[in-house]
Amino acid sequence: MTFAHADGSADGSAGAEESRTVSGRLPAGAPDFVYLPVDVPRGVREIAVSYSYDRPAVPPGTPGNACDIGVFDERGTGPGGPGFRGWSGGARTEFTVGTERATPGYLAGPVRPGRWHVCLGPYTVAPQGLAYEVTVTLRYGAAGAAPAPVYPPQRAKGRGRAWYRGDNHLHSVYSDGKRTPAEVAAAARAAGLDWITTTEHNTTSSHGAWEGLWGDDLLILTGEEVTTRNGHVLALGTDPGTFVDWRYRARDNAFGRYARAIRRAGGLVVPAHPHATCVGCNWKFGLNDADAVEVWNGPFTPDDEVTLAEWDNTLVAAARGGGRWLPAMGNSDAHREPERVGHPQTVVLADGLSREALLAGIRSGHSWIAESSAVRLSFTATGGRGAHAGIGERLRVDGDAAVTVRLEVSGVPGGCTASIVTDQGRLLSTPVPADGRVEWHTTPSYAAYVRAEVRHPAADGGTPGVPGPMAAMTNPIFLGRE
Repeated sequence: MTFAHADGSADGSAGAEESRTVSGRLPAGAPDFVYLPVDVPRGVREIAVSYSYDRPAVPPGTPGNACDIGVFDERGTGPGGPGFRGWSGGARTEFTVGTERATPGYLAGPVRPGRWHVCLGPYTVAPQGLAYEVTVTLRYGAAGAAPAPVYPPQRAKGRGRAWYRGDNHLHSVYSDGKRTPAEVAAAARAAGLDWITTTEHNTTSSHGAWEGLWGDDLLILTGEEVTTRNGHVLALGTDPGTFVDWRYRARDNAFGRYARAIRRAGGLVVPAHPHATCVGCNWKFGLNDADAVEVWNGPFTPDDEVTLAEWDNTLVAAARGGGRWLPAMGNSDAHREPERVGHPQTVVLADGLSREALLAGIRSGHSWIAESSAVRLSFTATGGRGAHAGIGERLRVDGDAAVTVRLEVSGVPGGCTASIVTDQGRLLSTPVPADGRVEWHTTPSYAAYVRAEVRHPAADGGTPGVPGPMAAMTNPIFLGRE
């Protein structure tokens, strides 16, 4: 698109605006991203974009049309480059980007002259193709100063070394959620959380949206849900303002580079809902570049059961060699009512309520997962001569040494079952007693690791052999010398 002043011969008059519309059709099998160039002249204070596309009827079982949208400025569309100015996916049909303000999901800042690009992301395309129409409006006039973002602090008061509760997968109006940041913060406090992480889809625009919402009782970390066509990954606890690109597939062999970028920005790489059933949600990048894995996403469902089993298999591989293992996490992925912030939540043993301490606790596996803050849990393993280990640790005793495993749980409803799971599978399953205490005896030769689960009763008519939904679960304690 070119506009009347695209040749730079004159600036637009203050208060004036002009629009251009382009239309086209994308065939089935279209590229993942289509870039529409827009030549922006001098004197523009704000760019407004609106779009629409057709939704023809399709046969049952065939995806229809779904098209995302975003924008890049004159610095270009290069992967991970500085030109990114925002993404709303399919959550909005229009947006604005200006020096002083921008639609949630987009980054306010200077509107410099040059070639911008509206980016279309045809997520799914019907057999008939996808017909689109994009209108770009330039608004002229003097622009004010770009606002300096105010980012959340990196620590809160906390309780010293303690167990802290957090929800690290949340959405607001800054991507496809319906809650405002204020509503998310209020819901987090109501859920008894100590910290949250903002993780909008493919945008950092929420990082500066929490001013006045943090406090001694609530730490807010920044991150992103990197939403690729081959799965979603949480860039958890990255430096404020850090953008992680999403425009690649597993076949491109690019993920390792972006995983390293997340770590350089101080964050953790956490594949989200790896076996979710939504289009493009299945995780296909492998786990070699991950720091943890989200095994429980929102209300516990069969796809979480599959992820849990897959994760448990990785523990078997790490158990004897004493090698690297991936801790499990749980998060709500809450977008709107009635989805509950903090259901579930990851409970982390950390030296304080700070970004550094919490991420270290997650990385080391000193954590467990609960369906709510009402649930309290302790899980330990002890051996002879005072040997002791907690969640995420190793009990270093000989292979034939007697080991006592103790689980204490409270705050779960009646009828729940407690289980001890090892590298052989579920070796103890018992109703949670009135005092919440369960004890089991083993040796490192018999169980390479132990972990605990607390589950609700299975639903009537559920799949035989499949236990009920999770109420709480722990990361493992490894047994035996390395």
